[in-house]
Amino acid sequence: MARYMEALTVERGGFRIKVPESWWEFDVRPESRDDSIRRMVNDRIAQHPELAQYKDVYNDFLRKAAADAWKSGALYCGCMAENFGGDTPITGSVTVSMVGGRNERGEPLSTDPSVIASQLAVKEAKKEGDSWRKVTTVDIPGVGPAARTYGIEDIAVPGDALNRTIRAVLMQTYIPVPGQEGKVALVGGSSQVLDLADSFFDIFDAITSTFRFTG
Repeated sequence: MARYMEALTVERGGFRIKVPESWWEFDVRPESRDDSIRRMVNDRIAQHPELAQYKDVYNDFLRKAAADAWKSGALYCGCMAENFGGDTPITGSVTVSMVGGRNERGEPLSTDPSVIASQLAVKEAKKEGDSWRKVTTVDIPGVGPAARTYGIEDIAVPGDALNRTIRAVLMQTYIPVPGQEGKVALVGGSSQVLDLADSFFDIFDAITSTFRFTG
């Protein structure tokens, strides 16, 4: 999975991030995403005809990822859907959201990474196969310190009326937004390919380390 080091810089209002060149990047707005995804899949298959057998898999995965990103309030979504010789593509995604909050007194919540980290819950696996979560702080080059969680977690399906969850490799990094009290950029990486958790942690860390504020 070393190909992820080839990078493509993607810019959005207020930030930029580098994603692997082979990943899929598109507008998550409902009015444009389906056409955008269909064109991208067709273009990719035209360039690599051997991927034609995965056309439906790509379309379904990318549409679901875009819809989930929109429902969660993400400003950006980049997706990996690659075949490394197996029967089905290996998939994962990275989203960027701007989030904030206030306490019961109406005051903005602290964005100090050490404070955020102290408020995030660690979860230990009680037996093999259980979900787990670790909490730490990291330094984003050119940006500064940030709080982070990573692990194998059961996450809610956005907008699901039955409140169902899916188990996924998950990394979330909370990066304070300069000059905006109480607001952080939340860079989230997830994949349902649990057997490759360590590889995805490396990929998500590498992508998050390229995050920069602009403007």
